[in-house]
Amino acid sequence: MEDSRRAPMAIVVWACTTLCLVSYAAAFSHGASLSACADMMPKHLRAQLHSPNNYVTVHTNMSFYFPGDKVPVTVRSTRDFMGFLLQARKVSNDEIAGTFVFIPPGSKLLTCFEDGDTVTHSDKSLKRNLSFVWKAPDQPIGDIKFFISVVQSYFVYWAKIESAIVAQRGQN
Repeated sequence: MEDSRRAPMAIVVWACTTLCLVSYAAAFSHGASLSACADMMPKHLRAQLHSPNNYVTVHTNMSFYFPGDKVPVTVRSTRDFMGFLLQARKVSNDEIAGTFVFIPPGSKLLTCFEDGDTVTHSDKSLKRNLSFVWKAPDQPIGDIKFFISVVQSYFVYWAKIESAIVAQRGQN
C-alpha cells in the first residue's frame, strides 16, 4: 500500500521540478532578468564565466560627450551569441546612467534604475554586430563607460566587457 502512494507522489515531484526548470530556462531566452542589473552576471544554472574575451568589443566613435548628447554604441563579435545585457555606467561610482533611445531588432529595453537604462536581448536569435544610441542625462554625470555581458550559449558567457572611457565635456 505504501509503495502505491510513493509512485504518484514521485511523478508529481518530478513533473513540478521539470516544469520549474523549463520555465526558468525559457524566461532568459526573452532577455536578462532584473536580478542581473547590479552585477551584469547571467543567472543561468551552471553558466560558466569564460575569459579572456577575444571575441566581443563594445565601442563608440565619440571620445567625449556633452550632457543631453546622443552617443552611438556598437557591439561587434567575431562569434555568434544569443544573449546580452548592455549598460552605460559612471566611471566615478559604477552607477547605471542615461537611457537608450535606439535599439536594434532582437533586443528590448529594461528598467534597472530608470526607464530604458539597460538593453537586453528579446529572443535567442544569433547576434553578431549590434548598434544602439544612448542618451546622456541633461544634468552632468561625469565620464562614462559602456559595459556588455554576452551569453554565447546557455553555458558560456563573458561579463562586463567594457568600452573606452567617454569623457564628459561642458561641466563646471
